[in-house]
Amino acid sequence: MKRKLTFREDGTFKIVQFSDTELVDEFDYDPETPAYDVATLRTMEAIIHAERPDLVVFCGDVIASNRARDPLKSMRTAVSIVERLGVNWAAVFGNHDSEGSVPRKAMHEEQLKYPYNVALEDPKDVSGAGNYVLSVHDERGEPAAALYFLDSGDYPAKDSPVGGYAWIGRDQIDWYTKQSREFTRRNGGNPLPALAFFHIPLPEYNEVWDFHVCHGYRYDGCCSSPQINSGFFAAMVEMGDVMGTFVGHDHANDFVGELHGIKLCYGRSTRYVSFIDGVRKDLMPVGARVIQLKAGERKFDTWIRDCEGNAVMEQPEHWPEGRKY
Repeated sequence: MKRKLTFREDGTFKIVQFSDTELVDEFDYDPETPAYDVATLRTMEAIIHAERPDLVVFCGDVIASNRARDPLKSMRTAVSIVERLGVNWAAVFGNHDSEGSVPRKAMHEEQLKYPYNVALEDPKDVSGAGNYVLSVHDERGEPAAALYFLDSGDYPAKDSPVGGYAWIGRDQIDWYTKQSREFTRRNGGNPLPALAFFHIPLPEYNEVWDFHVCHGYRYDGCCSSPQINSGFFAAMVEMGDVMGTFVGHDHANDFVGELHGIKLCYGRSTRYVSFIDGVRKDLMPVGARVIQLKAGERKFDTWIRDCEGNAVMEQPEHWPEGRKY
């Protein structure tokens, strides 16, 4: 039986989001990879000790499978810290997780085997691997918040006229709206406060940075979103439950911006910030995003915990060039 997620006695529930850990374990042509792996695992352990989360979310690119001899072994290494420390965890997968010899379906099935993993099996007839929703329960044992996990895929089909990255599909959106309606019905007709986790940012991440006030950095220049807007953001606005979305993918972006009542959030890259022209650029300390829910409230707090031990509670304000609201 899967472990039950519950708000603490003080009504809080804390999540640590690790993004782009990209563990390799062995078989990589870069001689610095073992050092990166060790540093990444140490960072994860230090952040867990500092924050004491109720749940850890691996927000995609858990491993760099195309550089790994054994992707499943690399995954075992990536989750070894949370398992050893006995912390509940769940993962969604990114483009790098399935570039190697193991398909993402197998990666999702692998995570379900671990004692402290709280992910669920995929719903039938829904695209991708790693689509599920978890409830966080109040002191009465009733769902008080929902956590949606969606597979944002990797790349379009080889014969697709669309390039770039994949997108959350229509059947996944239909699955989300069905779950959301049921939570709303059970909650007396009121949308249940919810968060959503997936790897590749939505096109709206560029919109919120370009036209609204944000906090944090977009060093990658633009958000590497799909070239197709499949409508997932519109569905979340219509359902009225999701308060914030959390992604990784772009290592040098960590900003938060609000669009139509939903906060669009990046994590803080946990392995490295960015490679520019093949050179690692440490534009900011690596780390994790922390999210804290409060039972009965339609809001959340979020901050960065970096590898140097700092809790970054406030980030620089970004105004769109030439525009203020």
